Amino acid sequence: MIIRSKAPLRIGLAGGGTDVSPYSDLYSGAILNATISMYAYATIEPLNNGKIVLESNDRGELVECDSSEELPIEGDLILHKGIYNAIVKRFIKKPLSFKLSTFVDAPSGSGLGTSSTLVTAIIGAFAEWLHLPLGEYDIAWLAYQIERVDLGMAGGKQDQYAATFGGFNFMEFSANDKVIVNPLRIKSQLLNELAYNVVLYYTETSRLSSKIIAMQQINVNSGNEKSIEAMHHLKQSAILMKETLLRGDLDKIGVIMDESWQFKKQMADGITNAYIDEIYASAINAGSTGGKISGAGGGGFMFFYCPGNTRHAVIKSLEKFGGQAKRYQFTKSGLATWTV
Repeated sequence: MIIRSKAPLRIGLAGGGTDVSPYSDLYSGAILNATISMYAYATIEPLNNGKIVLESNDRGELVECDSSEELPIEGDLILHKGIYNAIVKRFIKKPLSFKLSTFVDAPSGSGLGTSSTLVTAIIGAFAEWLHLPLGEYDIAWLAYQIERVDLGMAGGKQDQYAATFGGFNFMEFSANDKVIVNPLRIKSQLLNELAYNVVLYYTETSRLSSKIIAMQQINVNSGNEKSIEAMHHLKQSAILMKETLLRGDLDKIGVIMDESWQFKKQMADGITNAYIDEIYASAINAGSTGGKISGAGGGGFMFFYCPGNTRHAVIKSLEKFGGQAKRYQFTKSGLATWTV
């Protein structure tokens, strides 16, 4: 028996950062994101030899140990170990023997929610194998608890819910970890036009998002008016983006992205740098009407709205920076699990 799962990565079109506590607890947050055809995969092969084998095929890491109820959170594959510990502690109450193999289509630190999506995929595989009674909200909440609470990794709440639900979603965040996911019904022809017009560009750099998020949290806790006001504007941009998409008024998307990017840079130090600013300016000069960095900032993926047929000129203008434009499609479904 082999158990498999996959969960889609996401791009945050508007509101990114307002899902992070304490802002979401104090003021409530809102994000509009969409999943794309890049995935995190997990495979579980049950064993009967009293061993646990954890393997990350994209990172080239392998851990093998004796089966026990709790694995030490140290060394390689911390996420894999933390998820196993949580599954045993919360549901099974006894050691398991298995091999867990994973692969992610984008590198860690790229800004597409890779870590949280991987957590979601692994939980999905365990739920499929062990027949755990977990719905979509349950899986997303558990993924958040493991990553943010159990393992103490800084970050927001959107990625786990995007990976679980899939599609275009307007998400609302408030105190006590309350999350409401509002799926948006967008016609296929609009999705195709969006995928054509939104250029996804990998800068070939990565960043440690936790440092930027920690600075953002400090700014909110200290009452930094400039940072908090920027987050208020980002939340409003998510609402405006939702209305724009539902009306099919695509020409406004780039303008909203550009305004959001100007405010996002005010949230915390490290979100942008001279290299990112140069890439952004080059895309705008080539015909893009707006864009932003994906995720917390500092590196990774960027995306640009390129109306008409400007995507080709924009991609050409970015060649000199050494990155690459990635082909993708928007997806309508989230976490999927199956047994073979």
